[in-house]
Amino acid sequence: MFSRLIHIVQSFSKVERLLFYGALVIFIVSGAILAIEATDEYTYKKPLPGGRYSEGFVGQLTAINPILTNNDIDRTISKLLFETLDALSESIKDDGKRVWTVRLKDNVLWHDGEMITSDDVVFTIQTIQNPNAFSPLFTTWQGVVAERVSEKEVRLTIRTPYVFFNDNLKDLPIIPKHIFDHIPPTNLRLSEYSIEAIGSGPYKFDSYQKRKDGFITKYTLALNDHYYGNAPLIHFVDFKFYSSLEDLVAGFNAGEISGFGTFDPRITKEISRSHVVYSLLLPQYYALFLNQNSSLPLKEKNVRLALDYAIDRKRIIDEVFLGHAITVSGPLVPGSSGYSPSVNVPKEYDPTKAHTILESSGWKPNSDHKGIRTRRLGDAIVLLEFTITTPDTPLLVKTAQIIRENLEAVGSKVTLDIVSIDSINKDIIPSRNYQITLFGNITGRQPDFFSFWHSSQRFYPGLNLALYQNKSADNLIESIRQNSDPEKRQSDLTTLQSAIIQDYPVLFLYAPHYLHITEPRIKGFDAKWVLTPAHKFDTIKSWYINTTRALR
Repeated sequence: MFSRLIHIVQSFSKVERLLFYGALVIFIVSGAILAIEATDEYTYKKPLPGGRYSEGFVGQLTAINPILTNNDIDRTISKLLFETLDALSESIKDDGKRVWTVRLKDNVLWHDGEMITSDDVVFTIQTIQNPNAFSPLFTTWQGVVAERVSEKEVRLTIRTPYVFFNDNLKDLPIIPKHIFDHIPPTNLRLSEYSIEAIGSGPYKFDSYQKRKDGFITKYTLALNDHYYGNAPLIHFVDFKFYSSLEDLVAGFNAGEISGFGTFDPRITKEISRSHVVYSLLLPQYYALFLNQNSSLPLKEKNVRLALDYAIDRKRIIDEVFLGHAITVSGPLVPGSSGYSPSVNVPKEYDPTKAHTILESSGWKPNSDHKGIRTRRLGDAIVLLEFTITTPDTPLLVKTAQIIRENLEAVGSKVTLDIVSIDSINKDIIPSRNYQITLFGNITGRQPDFFSFWHSSQRFYPGLNLALYQNKSADNLIESIRQNSDPEKRQSDLTTLQSAIIQDYPVLFLYAPHYLHITEPRIKGFDAKWVLTPAHKFDTIKSWYINTTRALR
């Protein structure tokens, strides 16, 4: 039959052959299109288990122990290795006041096959409360009494009612007593289990690689075969470590890693391979915290108001963050729990109004001081001058430079004091040794303002960096923490936000987006908001690489 068809075609004239072959091509192409359409109509791409994801970091892991983690690398890895009390619980009940009863799920195991019990919960909390452990969670869990009720049940009692305590349970990772009980708290970071961790999460420790100089280059996790819940689709997760951001981007371009995260959008210009950028919002903002005790001009509310009008936030967002940030006008990021749009009105950039406010307040340009504004306060001539202390990171330094330009344009003198992150965390912030500091606040799941705004937290280890004092605000903060009526709590939150905004103890600036950058083949990531960079892995169970087609 086929030879007969050839013979017939050969008998065609040249024109007939051309028409035949044209029709044949159309027939084949049409058939292919119909086949593709039929495939799309009657089948769909189904995620298939398997594959390997590699995340890149700049820096090193230090301790994969979730009650000790104090950096994004450790927190990220720990989240995949350890579960929180909330996740491990079958039920959590409270008496509406001060007592919580937690019952653990049955047959939930550690990576080594040991059963997770209430003893692990009590041990975790007591270890956090031990000052020799130096846990970042120490303050959060002070005053909480943990008692074993049975093998699977634990009772938690707090000193005073606290409506946000359930969120503490969501953020409490549990560590195994049978592993750490014999290790002195001061040695927890030195334990081999701070690298070769044994947890309860969906992934378990597999291996790591390091250079002769001790630099860990790769840390690998594999699926936890004892996991109680739905297993992730991706079987292996690698974390690869680089000495610099340039090396990390080069590694991504070379296909060494599948993805990485950054707050610096300028990095995207250095990427030369196909990629996807997810822009995520966090409950984190940056602001100028004003220490009125160290500056006479800052004691005047009109000066603080004028400085607020003088700052061009849009320029900062456009030039520093390439649009990957939003303006913030109060102590909560838009979209956060408790945020009140009615009082968080964005501050307009109006240098003319700033000039007018300063002039009417007696701050006049002084030719003897190169045009810097001055004012007589008592017997002294006081210059409108400030020092802004900022961590030595490119984004914050660039931000500070724009702010200096803005403030000098309205007649002030501004000096930038650029210091190392280590110095600002260990020396500058604890001592409150600054006039103005450009710094960030992470507000967390719920609007508990105590650490950041209560007057009792003005000094270290409190985080009231503006040394803010307002008795009415203190009363509102205390009421919000204890009031179980959602409507009354929101009303107090609105009043509190308004009070802080109107007092101008801080010049609120922006909330940067966190950029999650991956290869296009990594599917299933759909987060828009994350609590911290580490929380982008909260949805890893829905991530996938491999697919197959299945009938609809």
